[in-house]
Amino acid sequence: MTTPDRPYRSGFACLVGRPNAGKTTLTNALVGEKVGIVSNRPQTTRHAIRGVVHRPGGQLVLVDTPGLHKPKSLLGRRLNDVVRDTLSEVDVVVLCIPADQPVGTGDRFIARQLQDVRAPVVVVVTKTDAASKKQVAEQLVAASALVEAAEVVPVSAVRGDQVELLEDLLVGLLPEGPPMYPPAQTTDEDTDRQIAELIREAALEKVFQEVPHSLAVTVEELNRRPDPKREGAELVEVHALLHCERPSQKPMLLGKGGSIIKAIGTEARAGLEELLGARVHLDLHVTVLGEWQDDPKKLNRLGY
Repeated sequence: MTTPDRPYRSGFACLVGRPNAGKTTLTNALVGEKVGIVSNRPQTTRHAIRGVVHRPGGQLVLVDTPGLHKPKSLLGRRLNDVVRDTLSEVDVVVLCIPADQPVGTGDRFIARQLQDVRAPVVVVVTKTDAASKKQVAEQLVAASALVEAAEVVPVSAVRGDQVELLEDLLVGLLPEGPPMYPPAQTTDEDTDRQIAELIREAALEKVFQEVPHSLAVTVEELNRRPDPKREGAELVEVHALLHCERPSQKPMLLGKGGSIIKAIGTEARAGLEELLGARVHLDLHVTVLGEWQDDPKKLNRLGY
């Protein structure tokens, strides 16, 4: 509720942290719905994903970024650039430190990147559900020593512990201003990218070894037509490519008799039908795009 002494606030908060620090899970919890894919594989997030939180007294636009890391490829360098570019444009920075892993060189590296950032920093100790009370207490002390923080908050996005408190703190740090997104909008991700990401999320759970890092997904065609099985309903046909880097990775994605790619399709379809609000026919194919992570043209083609 906005009053003369409590004006409406709106702005951007960037979530940063090392890979697998729980940034996307926290973003989804704050928004109240899934806007980014989640996996236990490091470097799952490859774009800056915006999620919009609507509160009576303000609008908080969360920017979930790729994990800052020591890059081993051109893709890695571009992902780090996405984070640095985002940091220069936001009103608040949320540094995520997982409670279940000791503060390490990756966290200290990120803290150094934040030294020149003008925006206030809120340190969030994530995944408190996966750690003991003693671990959480020790992590709060260790995390506080990393940066000069406006606030330090322990949160469990999975259980919803302190999520609302964090929202209040972040909205309070935003500048005064009108909302930037209409009331019903929760993300500005385009549909093709959301579809590609849901397919990649399903694939990440089915493949191992080096394949997750070498995997990219593109939507080649999307057709909507009347559903022959349901009167008045729509059928969405999605044709997508799963790109890997080496010929040896293709059979890992296909599986014996096509079992893996079939399982990927089954899992992805459920998410796509929820996203699109229609029955989905999903056609997946695997292609080899040689060493795409270090090729500028191929990275551009894949949207990185």
